[in-house]
Amino acid sequence: MQWIILGIIASYLIGSVPTAYIFGRLLKGIDIRKFGSGNVGATNALRVLGKGPGAAVLILDILKDFIVVVYLGDFIIARSALISTEALRIILGLSCISGHNWTVFLQFKGGKGVATTVGVLLGLSVKIVGVKLILAIALTWFVVFLIARIVSVASVATGIAIPIYMLIFKQSLILILSGALLCIFIILRHVSNLKRFFQGKEKRLF
Repeated sequence: MQWIILGIIASYLIGSVPTAYIFGRLLKGIDIRKFGSGNVGATNALRVLGKGPGAAVLILDILKDFIVVVYLGDFIIARSALISTEALRIILGLSCISGHNWTVFLQFKGGKGVATTVGVLLGLSVKIVGVKLILAIALTWFVVFLIARIVSVASVATGIAIPIYMLIFKQSLILILSGALLCIFIILRHVSNLKRFFQGKEKRLF
């Protein structure tokens, strides 16, 4: 049990590393929370810091969860058999997303959790669910984004699609429930974006 608890804490702390904030400080000496949307995520990093740093933030935020689900998951699984490997990887992934969304390093205010959700899904695709599911989810995001040109709209639509695709691809009940939880996370983190969208004020990326 101690290894599982340590894994959850480590996952949360890894997710809590505020990549966009660090890049803002290092590259421009600014607090990214005071610019653009004020969000500590890849989209705001793209707007405020530019394409290169924005892409780097996106990749690093994805990698945080991928590493947690795959490698930290392997480490903990080798030392504890109290719960299923599937459940453990999901718990670690959700802990990492929680760290990103509510980072201890920035007074529990973080990003939207989309990139880290991608990291979880990529990790699960490697270890559990297979490639078809993650491809369907990725395609949904790109299609919605190309139509709307609004990152938040594409993210919310994809969040809603996650548990639906898990049902379609006949995943286990725990994965379907986890997909529903990821969907709720994404929607809750985008409430302000949705309000702006329905008011016609949400900005398009291009």
